[in-house]
Amino acid sequence: MASYSYTAIDARGIESRGFLHAPDLEAARDQLRQKGLLARTLLEQKAAAGSRGVGRALKQVKPKALQVFSRQFATLIQAGVSIVSALVILEEQTEDKNLAAVIADIREDVESGVVLSRAMARHPKTFNKLYVAMIEAGEASGTLDVVLDRVAVQIEKDTKIKRRVKSAMVYPIVVLTFATLVLIGMLLFLIPVFVNIFKQLNGSLPMLTQIVVNASDFLRGYWFVVFPVWGAMIFGLLKLKQTEQGRATWDRIKLKIPMKIGDVVLKVAMARFSRTLATLVSAGVDIVKALEITGSTAGNTVLEEALVEVRRRVHEGSRIATPLEENPLFPPMVSQMVKIGEETGELDGMLGKIADFYEDEVDAAVAALTSIIEPIMMIGVGVMVGIIVISMYLPMFKMLQLVK
Repeated sequence: MASYSYTAIDARGIESRGFLHAPDLEAARDQLRQKGLLARTLLEQKAAAGSRGVGRALKQVKPKALQVFSRQFATLIQAGVSIVSALVILEEQTEDKNLAAVIADIREDVESGVVLSRAMARHPKTFNKLYVAMIEAGEASGTLDVVLDRVAVQIEKDTKIKRRVKSAMVYPIVVLTFATLVLIGMLLFLIPVFVNIFKQLNGSLPMLTQIVVNASDFLRGYWFVVFPVWGAMIFGLLKLKQTEQGRATWDRIKLKIPMKIGDVVLKVAMARFSRTLATLVSAGVDIVKALEITGSTAGNTVLEEALVEVRRRVHEGSRIATPLEENPLFPPMVSQMVKIGEETGELDGMLGKIADFYEDEVDAAVAALTSIIEPIMMIGVGVMVGIIVISMYLPMFKMLQLVK
């Protein structure tokens, strides 16, 4: 339930100020009219500190909790339980406190006469545009239980793809971090020990050894500059990535990364695009609106821009397959399958098959990528350690020659 501050006048023209609670702006105006007041200003207030709203704003609901909620909600609706009763049950049994707070707010709004989709739309951090549009379509068609089940499947598929990609990245990140720490440790603590021994040599050090020694001296002498600069660069890149322009640049770079990484990113994007559009079309959402929602939830700026053009062409009367064929971002198989789906009237089924295909492709590509990255990372670590070891042993050979 939203909180509103108001200034209003009564029939005698006397001004009054205060606060009231209502599900939306129109309901707030109605409350004032019932009190014989005419609203002059009516502003929605932010949640107060310590309220459920603040906790919800700071902490997002986990996808797994949202998936379970959707599945259980669908089961209760299918069993003939009313929406309000189902929300009461789900509020009591959910283990996620943030989700329980959101469900409580939704229940209050629904009890006061707000439709479910509109009540959920007031919580954009929990229910995105895709979720709200699906619920709205389910309400309009009377198939809310079916739609909720499809939403649960959508969340499950999205989470599964993200988990696969993240699990594939864990090993390279761990190895890279470990290798960096080893390199820093050797430059800071191991190389200086050998430098003291090398001082006994008459003559210059081998070039490789001199380079490593210079790197060690620089890191030891300016560590208080080097480490903060590295930290600032990483922090700056992360902040830049959060901006609109930075995100767009990073999304374009990801698609062009060699070693098949860019291909994996594209396949993930195609799987998500196909699954989302299939879910919306099967729920009966208008195709133009479905394309708009798919673009806004695509997760990749390049794909979002491409779908803006597709939506514009479809709005002008074009078939979906035509702009897909003309855009090089979409593989030929996608446009051909969509074309067949449009001709046969089975667009949602074809999009679902495309999503299944690319999800399997992501599995295979991630496995292949992992098998390629692992030996490359091991070779890289071996080369790094080998260079330092060889650079330290080269002067020792020279020492033996001098002794002889």
